Amino acid sequence: MIIKKNIGIDLGTHTTQVYLEKRGIIINEPSIVAFNNRTRKIVAHGFEAKKMLSRTPAHITALRPIVNGVIADFDMAREMIQRFLRSEKFPRALITRMIISVPTNLTEVERKSVEDLLKESGASSVHLIEQPLAAAFGSHLDINSPTAYLIVDIGAGTTDMAIISMNGIVVSKRLKIAGDYLDQEIIKAVRDELKLHIGEPTAEDIKINAGSAVPFGEKLETIIRGRDMISGLPREITIKDTQVRFWLNKPLKMLVDALKDLIEIAPPELVGDIHKNGIYMCGGGSLLRGINQLFEKEVGVAVWTVEEPLTSIARGTGLIAENLREYGHVLNNFPRFKLDKSVL
Repeated sequence: MIIKKNIGIDLGTHTTQVYLEKRGIIINEPSIVAFNNRTRKIVAHGFEAKKMLSRTPAHITALRPIVNGVIADFDMAREMIQRFLRSEKFPRALITRMIISVPTNLTEVERKSVEDLLKESGASSVHLIEQPLAAAFGSHLDINSPTAYLIVDIGAGTTDMAIISMNGIVVSKRLKIAGDYLDQEIIKAVRDELKLHIGEPTAEDIKINAGSAVPFGEKLETIIRGRDMISGLPREITIKDTQVRFWLNKPLKMLVDALKDLIEIAPPELVGDIHKNGIYMCGGGSLLRGINQLFEKEVGVAVWTVEEPLTSIARGTGLIAENLREYGHVLNNFPRFKLDKSVL
């Protein structure tokens, strides 16, 4: 047993990543739990529970306790986190300090819910940091200097956009248009246009294999299977990139409009910095083919995808966990919270 350990957590809608001080990211699993409806006991979590999505019998339910970046089922979220943290990869400690990333513009009740969740999961103290700020740390941007960076984090449940300067968020915007929203648009289009019922895993496969934000020279297509709406029997069809691009056009335009709105309300000097420094993207949505080119064309600013965009937020919380004395001042930067003096 050790005296203390510091942990960084990215509790995402799709994935939970846990960073242990000096060890790096040691948990990177789906934010899914499967439980028995009769006993209310967890039967699987993480990767094992993901295999059960849309494939469980009536008495087993597989669900995501985190929806749109916030806790939707407190009890299931607590059970999931506790099971992740009980892993043999974590040493036992007398004091456990947790740094967790949260979406921007959370209410006080939502922030308190996150704090309570981790304290009930074994944390001695909990410190919150907003996701775009954590992503900036994880991407090693020089946000301590008097210049601005625009971070766009397109996750599964939410898209967080924020302009950061001097270790803080100046203006931000949060939308529920993200990876899951794109999947639902694909499900709806396949149902309405192709008369085929598909589930979320198939929609995600379509997005990954044939999805793009702008046309490419290479033609993309993927074969999917689902239930025919007319006959009720299994059917196989081929989906082309032109179809997927048309289906995703509306939600992507909404993201572009939100990005323009954010820039319009930013102080003029910071807008000049953004033009010089560019826009930085992270999260799973940043991997959609051509989304950089779409944003560049519409906004007129260079757009970069950060290194390892899927883990940038977790790495940011981990960096802070390893350097609490140096970066403690950026934590709990909300009106209600004060930093635990034990980190100083």
